[in-house]
Amino acid sequence: MFASCFASLLPSSHIRSLRAILRCTALGLFVAACATQATAGPVCKPHLAFRQVNFSPINYETMERRWSATLSVDASRCATASGRFEILFLLMSETAPDNDLARAFTWAPGLIDVALDVTANEWIDGYWLQGIAACPCRE
Repeated sequence: MFASCFASLLPSSHIRSLRAILRCTALGLFVAACATQATAGPVCKPHLAFRQVNFSPINYETMERRWSATLSVDASRCATASGRFEILFLLMSETAPDNDLARAFTWAPGLIDVALDVTANEWIDGYWLQGIAACPCRE
């Protein structure tokens, strides 16, 4: 209703001009979207999985311990030999607020080892893969 009230205030020649502009804009956006989809090749993602996770004893010289994991990487669908990914950690502490911590790593096909050092009063309560970068698909 509001639009019809507004349209009644404009001369009909202006309304026709606005309609033409809106049609051209919509057509241009449609063409741009189609062109983007046509030029973009298919994308894949490697499959990463945790195989073994360890937490070392405290090193009393540095007062740190190390969380480490071995991941298997199946990148058979990817045309590239490596890429980035993140692990999101739920970091718990005896003396500070709990914290989410994201660390970036690089994957390569096969088995890879990753590690994170934490202080003696911290521990990893959970960990998740995230931000696995897409790769061009193998043809």
